[in-house]
Formats: sequence, structure tokens, C-alpha cells
Amino acid sequence: MGAQLSRPASGRSRRRAPRYQPMSEINVTPFVDVMLVLLIVFMVSAPLLTVGVPIDLPQSRANPMEGDTEPLTVSVTADGQVFLQDSEIALDDLVPRLTAIAANGYDERIYVRGDQDAGYGAIMRVMGRLNAAGFRRIGLVTEQEPQT
Repeated sequence: MGAQLSRPASGRSRRRAPRYQPMSEINVTPFVDVMLVLLIVFMVSAPLLTVGVPIDLPQSRANPMEGDTEPLTVSVTADGQVFLQDSEIALDDLVPRLTAIAANGYDERIYVRGDQDAGYGAIMRVMGRLNAAGFRRIGLVTEQEPQT
């Protein structure tokens, strides 16, 4: 008679179920998802951060100007409308508004953006008023001319 090994009646072995072991790996999937969403948001919003007045600037080969602070921008559209930053302003109200800004300590250059289809006289009226009010640091904004 041989020795018999007895099995449990239910057919299961007597091994214990493995205990839960904490995972020591970092799950980066949510991090990657968030980064991709942020990348798309910034790619879409970056072109919208330029000055909001649509102007077709003339081209030139002048070197870009350096500056740390955001400059004040006066824009003249093709039909002669004048904008200070993004808001439309009457030509008569331009100098008092800039004088008030200068009284708060602004001493940087004022940039004039003139549409290439705007009349020379409209841009010169704006620059003449700025010069007559005592603003001597005036710069004209253009686009970089393509190299040929």
C-alpha cells in the first residue's frame, strides 16, 4: 500500500493568496495628458498675444530695437483711426492721455504703428502732436523685409 497524498476536499491548494504590494513606479500618464493640453493651449493663444489692432505694416531692413518694458503703442489704421494700445482714441485726446501716463513715471519710447495704406499725412499728424507735446523718443514700427 502506497502512501497517498491527501488533497483538500474543495480542490484548492493550501497556498496563501499573494498580499497587495504597493507599486513603487510613478504613473506619468496623467502628467503627460496635462502637459499636452497645456501645449495646445499655449500654441493656440500665443499668436493672439500681439497688439490687437490689425495693421498691415510696411517692410524695412532696419535692425530691431531692444527694450525691457512693454512700450506704449500708437496705431494708425488705413482709414485714419488712431488707437492707443488696443483702444480707439480721438486724435485730440491722444496727447492728454499720454501726458497723464508720462506723469506716472513713463519715460520709454513711444512706438507708432502706421498701416502701409494709411496716408502719410495721417501718420505725420499723430507724430507732430506727439512731438509738440514734448515726446522726443518716438519710434516707427515696421516688419522685417525679406532677404533677397
